Amino acid sequence: QVQLVESGGGLVQPGGSLSLSCAASGIMFGIAVMGWYRQGPGKQREMVATISGGGIDNYADSVKGRSTISRDIAKKTLYLQMNSLKPEDTAVYYCSGHDVYEHDHWGQGTQVTVSS
Repeated sequence: QVQLVESGGGLVQPGGSLSLSCAASGIMFGIAVMGWYRQGPGKQREMVATISGGGIDNYADSVKGRSTISRDIAKKTLYLQMNSLKPEDTAVYYCSGHDVYEHDHWGQGTQVTVSS
């Protein structure tokens, strides 16, 4: 059974930084395509960043240059560092895993609120 558990969300002031973590189990973490998605109020879920099994990362234009996705394969943990946060970054952030069987798995989400 695949489990993805996010942590690190919270309230941040505009211009601030935040680091999210996702602890994974039950998935071939070093092979799966892992990613962060978000869903803002009244919006559809959108990709924030992904990292392939080979370590290639990809970012949405809206966060490119101020976000970094990374992983620790030994710890089976995915990270997202976000800087220069804006109110429009407010959303529930979800960890995702696309496994070798082409199945998508999701965490329960963690709320990030950017507000003064």
